This record gives sequence, structure tokens and C-alpha cells, in this order.
Amino acid sequence: MAFWLFKSEPNTWSWDDQVAKGATGEEWDGVRNYQARNTMRAMKIGDRGFFYHSLSEKAVVGIVEVIAEAHPDSKADDPRWECVDIKAVAPLPRPVTLDMCKAEPRLADMVLVNNSRLSVQPVTEEEWRIVCEMGGL
Repeated sequence: MAFWLFKSEPNTWSWDDQVAKGATGEEWDGVRNYQARNTMRAMKIGDRGFFYHSLSEKAVVGIVEVIAEAHPDSKADDPRWECVDIKAVAPLPRPVTLDMCKAEPRLADMVLVNNSRLSVQPVTEEEWRIVCEMGGL
């Protein structure tokens, strides 16, 4: 299993929106960055990801699971754009903010800490464990 991070503006698509989709999940559509798209191409069914609220909150708020591998983005007119489908698994008992991640020396190399603009990013197994621990899991 691999680990990832999915960023969303909560006023566009929030953790509550993701949870409301239930087991059917939702396409992680609208990504128009080649690096993020290529990251989604590497995802496999069953991989886990952090759901991150960007903008003012800037925090990991939940855990999602990849339920469909990369396929054409249904909202794109251009076939170059692909997405995966994800479903909510569980909220974090305590949100883990970007500031908390930046203050944790063991997360110094985490993509989120060094490139917080990338909307879909890889997370190492060690980073996954540390963020889960910080979030009360």
C-alpha cells in the first residue's frame, strides 16, 4: 500500500462533502497539473490518502481510500487529464495543521512542507505514521 495527500479548498469540496458520498466515493477531478496527474497515475486501489483542507484551515482532516485507479477525468474536455476515485475512511480526531507539520523535524522532507501548492502528492510510510500519530490515531 502507498500513501498520498489530496488537497481541496473546503468551500469547493470539503471533508463533509467527501463523507456524504459514502462508499461510492467521488472522482478527484479538476486536477490540471502534470505532476499531480502523474502522481494519480501511480495510485492503486486500496492506497490511503490524507484529505487536506487548504486555504485558511491548512490542515489534514481525514483519511481517504483510492477506490478506482486513474481514468479520464469526466469533467475534462482534454483526454490528457485523468483522475482517481476516493472514498472517506475516517476523520482525524485532531486536525494536523501545516504549521504543525513544519514544526515537526521528522517531516522536514515531506512534500507538503516543501511544496504546499501541489494538489496531489506522495506521502512516505514514515510521514503517514507520524501525521496519523499527531492527529490522534
